[in-house]
Amino acid sequence: MKKFFYFLILFVPAHAYCQPNCNVYKMNNDESCYKACILATEAEASQGTKRSQLQFDKAIELCPSLDYAYFEKAVPYLKRGDFITWKKLIDKAVELNPKGHLGYRGWCRYQFLRDYRGAILDFERLDSIISYDIGYSANGDYHLNVAKALCYKAIGDKHRANEIIQNQLTQKDYSPMPYDYLHLGVLKMEIGDLNGGIDCLKKSIEINDYLAEPYYYLGLIYKKQKKSKEYKENMEKAKSYYLKGYKCLDLYTHIMDKIYLADIEKELKINN
Repeated sequence: MKKFFYFLILFVPAHAYCQPNCNVYKMNNDESCYKACILATEAEASQGTKRSQLQFDKAIELCPSLDYAYFEKAVPYLKRGDFITWKKLIDKAVELNPKGHLGYRGWCRYQFLRDYRGAILDFERLDSIISYDIGYSANGDYHLNVAKALCYKAIGDKHRANEIIQNQLTQKDYSPMPYDYLHLGVLKMEIGDLNGGIDCLKKSIEINDYLAEPYYYLGLIYKKQKKSKEYKENMEKAKSYYLKGYKCLDLYTHIMDKIYLADIEKELKINN
C-alpha cells in the first residue's frame, strides 16, 4: 500500500516566507532600509522575545515599507492568541506586499479565526493579482484552493466546495496532499454521493494510510447503505488506528473532519 511522506518546508510558498535579500536595498543606495532589513532578519532568530520585538520596531522605524518586519513581528501574537494585534500587523504587511502575504493571511483567517468569508476573499484576491499558483498553507498540509473549498463548506456551500477540490485534484502536476481525498470523501457523503464518497475515502487510504478518519467515515457510509459487516469492520479499524496515534493532527487548531475516540466508541456502542 502506498504511504504518504512529506516535508513541510517543500510546500511553503517561497515568495511569502523566505527572508528578504537585504542587498537589494544596498544596491539601490537605500541605507536605512538595508539596516532595517538586517535588523529584521537577525530578530527572526529569537522570535517572540522582547528583544526581537524591539528590533522589529526599530526596523519599521528605519524603513516603514519593510513588509517583512511587520509579518515577522505579527507571528508571535498569532501563536499566543492575540489575534487583534496580529491582525493589525499582518494587515499592514498585506497592504505593503499583497502578493507575498495574502495567502498566509487567508490561511490564518481559516485556521485560527474561523473567518471563512474573509479567508475566501483573501484567496480570491491573491488569485486575481498573480499569474502563478497561489500556493500552500503555512503548515504545509493544504493547497490554498482546498482551504478555500473548506471555507465554502463551513458557510454551507458544500457543492461549491466539492467542485473546487475536484478541480484542484485535476490540475497538471498536482500531487494530492494528505487530507485532500479525506475531505472530498466526507463532502461527497454529505451531499448524498455515497459511492463517490467511498471511492474518495479509499483513495485517501491508498495515498496516506496513517489516519483513522477515512475508516470512520467509510463506516458511516456503509451504515447508511445498511451494510452492517463493512460498517463494523471499518469502525473497528478506525479505533485501532486511532489508538496507534494515526489521526488528523494540528499543533494549534481542530482540523475540519477530525474525529475523536469518543465518536468511534459511540458508534460501536450503538450498534453492538
